[in-house]
Amino acid sequence: MDNARIRNFSIIAHIDHGKSTLADRMLQLTGTVSERDMHEQVLDDMELERERGVTIKASAVRMNYTASDGETYEMNLIDTPGHVDFSYEVSRALQACEGAVLVVDSTQGIEAQTLANLYVALEQDLEIVAVVNKTDLPAARPDDIAQEIEDLIGIDAADVLQVSAKTGRNVEQVLEAVVRHIPPPKGDTEAPARALIFDSHYDVYKGVIAYVRVFDGAIRKTDSLRMMATGVTIEPVELGVFSPGMKPVDSLKAGEVGYIATGLKTVRECRVGDTVTLAQDGAEAPLPGYKQAKPMVFAGFYPSDNDDYDDLRDALEKLQLNDASLVYQPETSVALNFGFRVGFLGLFHMDIIQERLEREYDLDLVATSPSVEYQVVLHSGEVLIIHSPSELPDESTIAEIREPWMTIEIFTPEEFIGPIMDLVTGKRGEYLSMEYLDAKRVQLKYKIPLAELIVDFYDRLKSMTRGYASLDYHFDQYRAEKLVKLDVLVNKTPVDALALIVHEDVAFYKGQRLVSKLKRLIPRQLYEVPIQAAVGKRVISRANVKALRKDVLAKCYGGDVTRKKKLLEKQKKGKKRLKMIGNVEVPQEAFMAVLRLDDDDD
Repeated sequence: MDNARIRNFSIIAHIDHGKSTLADRMLQLTGTVSERDMHEQVLDDMELERERGVTIKASAVRMNYTASDGETYEMNLIDTPGHVDFSYEVSRALQACEGAVLVVDSTQGIEAQTLANLYVALEQDLEIVAVVNKTDLPAARPDDIAQEIEDLIGIDAADVLQVSAKTGRNVEQVLEAVVRHIPPPKGDTEAPARALIFDSHYDVYKGVIAYVRVFDGAIRKTDSLRMMATGVTIEPVELGVFSPGMKPVDSLKAGEVGYIATGLKTVRECRVGDTVTLAQDGAEAPLPGYKQAKPMVFAGFYPSDNDDYDDLRDALEKLQLNDASLVYQPETSVALNFGFRVGFLGLFHMDIIQERLEREYDLDLVATSPSVEYQVVLHSGEVLIIHSPSELPDESTIAEIREPWMTIEIFTPEEFIGPIMDLVTGKRGEYLSMEYLDAKRVQLKYKIPLAELIVDFYDRLKSMTRGYASLDYHFDQYRAEKLVKLDVLVNKTPVDALALIVHEDVAFYKGQRLVSKLKRLIPRQLYEVPIQAAVGKRVISRANVKALRKDVLAKCYGGDVTRKKKLLEKQKKGKKRLKMIGNVEVPQEAFMAVLRLDDDDD
């Protein structure tokens, strides 16, 4: 098809503002999916995506639409996730487009992620088509929200489309607006082929399937191709387009979106953001790619049965094929034996990965409390990067510890300002600014340590604002703080998986809370089990799990008292010996208790 009749666009929105439903209606209207095959969230084909009602993976689909001018247009839609943890997926998808449809919920208005994704689109100079969705709801305020959009990005409120993706009202207008406002792709069809990989997934039969947008030239099924970043050369197994299933084609030319089945066995050889060109007479310079996704949160994953270690390694390897942002490396723990230190983009990402491992690969996992990446400056001037408290060197060698700080933006109705300020300042947050978006909605800006943000901040923000507040965050800087390692000893043995890096001012409080929680969670033994929290060599809190008492005098009915004493002495010695060699089993709930140290449930 002629480039003038191709449109590549994306849908961006805050989580749950209806972009997957809008994509469904577009697929129906263009006849891409027959009524018989139609179901909700067609593009969200992962079981977890349907269950949670969120898009986790970006996906692409080609639609043919006959516009009001009688011409047929090829429309490539790239559906993107809305959750803050998956913003790397959004930036990659937008790189492959010329325009974006901005969807805003008519009952909730502009939210934090709407803005974050919008700014990414504007940075890449994309044309924006603004849509107010859910106008069929009784609480809808489409005119007010259209005015909000005009104030924000200058699109005339009269040009903002008012649609209901659920009922299909005015969805045709969105397709017309895409045809009219979003420019056709530019690209030199005669130049050497260059295609950008914006996503990938793994297929057992065809290897890594690279989702590509061709910028220059053409790629044919018979061509030998080269990945410019990794230098790997491949003979494509198959070329094709998504409509919405995978449909093989003979070639992809400049401006088109499709896939290349590479036959490669690992995603490392076929990186997202890489440029594909011809192996002979290929392009000189790669396309401007984007940075490798950088994990922000780290946690240890251990199989509860040590024999499953190989299965866990295989499962992580397979998951990495579908999720290029997942990083992991082997680690060992005294308490939990062999496992992996896994890096995630955020807590929601960690939650999704853990659930997929347990569900899709039938593994029973023990996850340690999440931590962040610290920079440790030694007296020698050397800077170490550490991902878990167990990697912290001896405190006498440390000059300073730096932790990552984030800038956060919270959008909230004004009545919740007080509780939110209390929450953020309680987490060592620093106030930056407050702006009124309209008479009732406020944007708060803070700086806050990432370690305070990752655990329960989002949950508490949502519960205290009845779900009305929204949050967006991005990295600010590493900052030196007074941080110490809080060790936990169970039966005088350090449990490395329970160790934390905390601020010196709250070490005593956190140590006390952790010890009292563990006292309730660790099962009683036949001997007394001491639980201690220590900073360096100094124990700051202690509690004892009382011993279970076995009644050895049950068979003594009467007789000399010395007989009873002898039996009690014998029991005492047995308990002493057992205490020396006894192994205390620490349950999974104990590792999760570290996440809920601030809950007031004592």
